[in-house]
Amino acid sequence: MAAQIVTIEDLENFKTELISELKEFLGTKDETTEAKLTKVWLKSHQVQRLLGISPATLQNLRINGTIPFSKIGGVIFYPEDGIQDVLNGNMKKQF
Repeated sequence: MAAQIVTIEDLENFKTELISELKEFLGTKDETTEAKLTKVWLKSHQVQRLLGISPATLQNLRINGTIPFSKIGGVIFYPEDGIQDVLNGNMKKQF
C-alpha cells in the first residue's frame, strides 16, 4: 500500500467543495425568509410580565384589537414583533 501525502491545499479544496455541497443540499434562504420562519411567539403570562399588566387588561387589549394574537387549542400566542409595533406606535415624543 502506497503512502499518500495530503497537502494543505488539498484540505482547503476539500473544505470548499464540502461547504458548497452543504449549501446546495440545505438550500440557501434569504434573510427575510429566515426571519419569517424564526418568528418569536409569546404566551399570555409572558406578555403580562413584559408589559406589567393584568390578565383582564391583556384581554381588553385583545378584544379591542390593540394587540395581535393567535389562538391554538385554548392557548393564546402573541407575536413579539406585533407587541413591539404596538409599543412603538403608542410612543409619545418628549420635548
